[in-house]
Amino acid sequence: MTKDTSEDPLGRMVLQELKSLERAGVTHLARGRREPSLDCPTPRDPTETTTSNPSDTDMAISSDRAAKQTQLDLIQKQVAGCPRCAELARTRTQTVFGMGNPDARLVFLGEAPGADEDAQGIPFVGRAGQLLTKIIEACTLSRNDVYILNILKCRPPGNRNPLPDEAANCREYLDGQLAIIRPEFIVCLGAVAAQNLLETDASIGRLRGKFHLFNGIRVLCTYHPAYLLRNPPAKRQVWDDMQLLMHEMGIELPEKR
Repeated sequence: MTKDTSEDPLGRMVLQELKSLERAGVTHLARGRREPSLDCPTPRDPTETTTSNPSDTDMAISSDRAAKQTQLDLIQKQVAGCPRCAELARTRTQTVFGMGNPDARLVFLGEAPGADEDAQGIPFVGRAGQLLTKIIEACTLSRNDVYILNILKCRPPGNRNPLPDEAANCREYLDGQLAIIRPEFIVCLGAVAAQNLLETDASIGRLRGKFHLFNGIRVLCTYHPAYLLRNPPAKRQVWDDMQLLMHEMGIELPEKR
């Protein structure tokens, strides 16, 4: 038996409200939210760690890499028109910012561009650069896996060493690159790179063969490829350094035949 709502004030109010909603075009009402019962699965905590879809992970990595590259591009534009070192700005063909994987675990740091690099705008493309490529490939990596840059972004006249004020003028750009890339390891190629990055006067002979720290990044110092072209026997020591590096990176090197 249906109850007469004419004698039920609450019923009349509900009926009037329903008719008002009906005139407004509302045809369905959502149910109120129930508290979970013991035999219903508890909703998942949104902070709970779940296994990601591989495609989602790939997209996240790609997005992060793209964001880093965009940030690097902004600094590169600043570097391209940098006037801080009057002599270098006057004599350079172009700046040499850096190149490689913006998400690299490993960065190779040299001192300054040479004539070939100044002409092409790419770091380490001359004879020393070709030797560096061979060293990287001997470590089962490629130039696309790492990032390569220099202390200076302009070629010093006559390939002289960077002056202290030149290195200081360029330091903001270098620190910016490293802060964006966030590598786990840096290899300093030669004394100039090592002494400038680590702010030390120690010789490369004393610095090599062990790890140093720079802003939480592990730094290994070794001889510059240009030095190896003049002193081939030193290649043995560089290979020892690379073996140490690969061991720390968890990369297994093939046995030499």
